[in-house]
Amino acid sequence: MTRWLDETEQRHWRAYIYATTLLHEKLSRELQEAHGITLADYEILVRLSEAPDRRLRMSHLADATLASRSRLSHQIDRLEKADLVRREACETDRRGSNAVLTDHGWDALVEAAPTHVAGVREHLVDLLTPEQFADLGNALAVVARHLNSPDLPAEQLA
Repeated sequence: MTRWLDETEQRHWRAYIYATTLLHEKLSRELQEAHGITLADYEILVRLSEAPDRRLRMSHLADATLASRSRLSHQIDRLEKADLVRREACETDRRGSNAVLTDHGWDALVEAAPTHVAGVREHLVDLLTPEQFADLGNALAVVARHLNSPDLPAEQLA
C-alpha cells in the first residue's frame, strides 16, 4: 500500500525540489556569465584540483561528479577545447584515460572560485541560521549515504 505524502510533507518536498533546481540554475548562470563555465564544469575542475597531480581516471571522475561516463566525456571534450583539461592515457591500463587539470584550468578555477563561493553564501548559507544550515547538511548527508553507500562517512560526501 502506498504511503502518500501528507500536506506538510508534500509542501516540504516541493520546496526542496523547487529550491534546489533554482539554486543550481542560479549558481551555474553566475559562473557562465562571469567565467564561461557551468556549475558542472566547475565541479570537474574542483575535483581535479583536489586530486593527486591534479589528475583522475575518467571513471573515478564520473563517479565523483555523479555524471554518466558519456556525459562526462562530452564535458571533458568541451573543457579540452578551452584548454582547461587534457586527457592522458592511463599508465596502468591503456584502455582507460585520465583527465588532467591544465595550468590554464587551475587559473580559471582560482578566478571562478570567489564567484561560486559568493553565490553559495548569498543564495543559501547566509539565508539560514548556522543551526538551520547544519541541520540541512546533516539531513542531506543521511540521504546521500542511503543512496550511495550506508558505510560512507559524512566527510566523504563533500
